Amino acid sequence: MLLRQLEYLVALAREKHFARAAQACYVSQPSLSAAIRKLEQELDVPIVRRGRRFEGLTPEGERVLLWAQRILSEQDALRHELSVLRGGLNGTLRLGAIPTAMPVVSLLTTPFCERHTNARVSLESLSSRDITQKLAEFDLDVAMTYLDDDTLGQVRKTPLYEERYLLLTPTHSKLADQPLATWAEVAELPLCLLSPEMRNRRIMNGYFTDDGVTATPAIESDTLSGLYSHLHGSHWSTVISHAWLHMFGVPDGMRVVPLKGPAHGPRVGLVIAARSPEPVLARALLDVARQAGVHKALDDLLDVHLMDSGYRDIASKSLTVGP
Repeated sequence: MLLRQLEYLVALAREKHFARAAQACYVSQPSLSAAIRKLEQELDVPIVRRGRRFEGLTPEGERVLLWAQRILSEQDALRHELSVLRGGLNGTLRLGAIPTAMPVVSLLTTPFCERHTNARVSLESLSSRDITQKLAEFDLDVAMTYLDDDTLGQVRKTPLYEERYLLLTPTHSKLADQPLATWAEVAELPLCLLSPEMRNRRIMNGYFTDDGVTATPAIESDTLSGLYSHLHGSHWSTVISHAWLHMFGVPDGMRVVPLKGPAHGPRVGLVIAARSPEPVLARALLDVARQAGVHKALDDLLDVHLMDSGYRDIASKSLTVGP
């Protein structure tokens, strides 16, 4: 059994099409088909359900696929370990992040690349569900996501920060000068919020419900850029995580207003599959994360914006809580 045969199988499972899988592997379709048939013969099990076209994997094929993904991942890990012994870490770190954590990823990736100049980072924006699947299939080395997600499975967690929620509203808004806003008051404003299928929005919906109201935004977006694109006309208000201030700041004509809520928000952090040894690239990023002081950097930035908005008594007090 050759590693190349396993690579062909993983490509076929990913592409779900023989011709596309062959193209992705830079071989002819007959060569790919022959290699997978040879793998079936060597293992003495049917792997692919065949008809006029690719119809999926057999139960045995699904099990072989899982082992193929694991073996290929271990091969990459071995190469990375050997690169360290040769004098420097190289290779590509595969990092996935939920969209609402993307604004702060650079707090880790930049020092990682500065420390390991021969390494590269492949960054992908993914839903929580996709992160769980890609970790299980060895398609990610590390992910940045909500740590209280029960679907993550067997992972190791490294907390980075707790989300703090703020009202972002025009300076002429009726809540702009309040020292503290409630979720019920926010629900009465012209709102644009993230889409309901996003985990961040579902968390916010829980806070609205706890305050006895339901938010009915006029505009919903599945991207932060779509959300922020509506905040320059001095009409819409929204609720943001303090982490987004790192990338987007406070648009002109807007103010941040602290929101009354729980002392501890949802935790965001790094997760890796629970296996030994840890992939060297993942371990290197975790080492950077432990020294980066992400939660302090974000809380300090929040203090700056609160003081700019006149909340000097609130800065560094009710909204500054570590993970």
